[in-house]
Amino acid sequence: MTVGFLSPSRIVAPHDWNRWLIPPAALSVHLAIGQVYAWSVFKPPLEETLGLSGTQSALPFQLGIVVLGLSAAFGGTFVERNGPRWAMFVSLVCFSSGFLVSALGVVTKQYWLVVLGYGGIGGVGLGIGYISPVSTLIKWFPDRPGMATGIAIMGFGGGALIASPWSSQMLESFGTSTGGIAMSFAMHGIVYALFMSLGVLLVRLPAEGWKPKGWQPDKATSGRMITNANVSANNAIRTPQFWFLWIVLCFNVTAGIGILEKASPMITDFFSNTEAPVTAAAAAGFVAMLSLTNMLGRFVWSSTSDIVGRKNIYRLYLGGGALLYLTILLIGDTSKMLFVVAALVILSFYGAGFATVPAYLKDLFGTYQVGAIHGRLLTAWSVAGVLGPLIVNAVADSQAAAGKSGPDLYTISLFIMIGLLVIGFLSNEMIRPVNSKFHEPGDGAGQVAERAERGAER
Repeated sequence: MTVGFLSPSRIVAPHDWNRWLIPPAALSVHLAIGQVYAWSVFKPPLEETLGLSGTQSALPFQLGIVVLGLSAAFGGTFVERNGPRWAMFVSLVCFSSGFLVSALGVVTKQYWLVVLGYGGIGGVGLGIGYISPVSTLIKWFPDRPGMATGIAIMGFGGGALIASPWSSQMLESFGTSTGGIAMSFAMHGIVYALFMSLGVLLVRLPAEGWKPKGWQPDKATSGRMITNANVSANNAIRTPQFWFLWIVLCFNVTAGIGILEKASPMITDFFSNTEAPVTAAAAAGFVAMLSLTNMLGRFVWSSTSDIVGRKNIYRLYLGGGALLYLTILLIGDTSKMLFVVAALVILSFYGAGFATVPAYLKDLFGTYQVGAIHGRLLTAWSVAGVLGPLIVNAVADSQAAAGKSGPDLYTISLFIMIGLLVIGFLSNEMIRPVNSKFHEPGDGAGQVAERAERGAER
């Protein structure tokens, strides 16, 4: 149990506390750990200075994403037990010290320390930090859980928009020697520690019995597949609903990350045989636009889910995504505009899938251990992070070896993505209210209100 400053009992807010201070607390953590998407800025100087291959320079990032999923899965219960301030503090210490260990590794030319620091220690900070504010935001915003989690997780998607130019500027100022890279890493560790401390200080838990003014829980569940009962994390993974949602998240992420990871060469290859091929500068601009829609989709679509319902919004992500991939297949290299628009919307669905899933979990399993359940579900991200790029790159390489070019490099992988999204769509259709036998004792009166006829859950 945590004691003192980090104890959950120390951060219970008075009834007149302004709940709009909680999203900034969450953002201070997510904007910081979102730096992971800007790791590519450090790849070229590390390769040149330490004599690394491209594969070797990617190791810290790859390990960081794997450890993110694992630490979120195994640490979720501790986050629920010890509270959000403890979790944010642990994230701060691990993420910032990961940079400091990496700085030591560069100075001493011990690359394994960079991998351990950024990927291992920092990866724990990523995972614990990612899930730290989720259940707290849902408790403060039971009337708008999709919007609340969308604000925070939007920060994770947008962290690279801040970190990328900032990191580039530091490397330009300090230089790309071992000393310059180490100084840049050290500055990241110090500045992010200060920035994340805002979240540690600001975060609060609502008092028992608190609810938003004018909000009536009974009416809020009317016509929606939302439970008033609670399910523990251990029981949640025994339900079919958890695994159907695992498939939904995994395949939605797989479809999006496949484009995101290979965006620049993909658009270049697609239009390589046309009269106006895509330049390197235009491809870079395309990547920036994808990052922006990835970030904005996390807020816009997840907020929309509060109105139309989680099941319906995932119908859009998965069904709409499959149709957009089909559009890319059908138009081939005949229209750059349609290709770009379709890819941008697909990436907005990719980001939105991350932001909406905590609210979907809350609808199904209640607020009791939603952070721990969310952590376990993020193992789907770890699988998708390997599966998506593997599909797109392996197929493109095999097609290139067969002498194909242009859109033909990606035809098979796009069909695979459509198939995965259809499977995800069907899995979403299979989700029903959780059986009451999984509810926590004392929650027997909690009921799920669902518009069952014609599958019209909202």
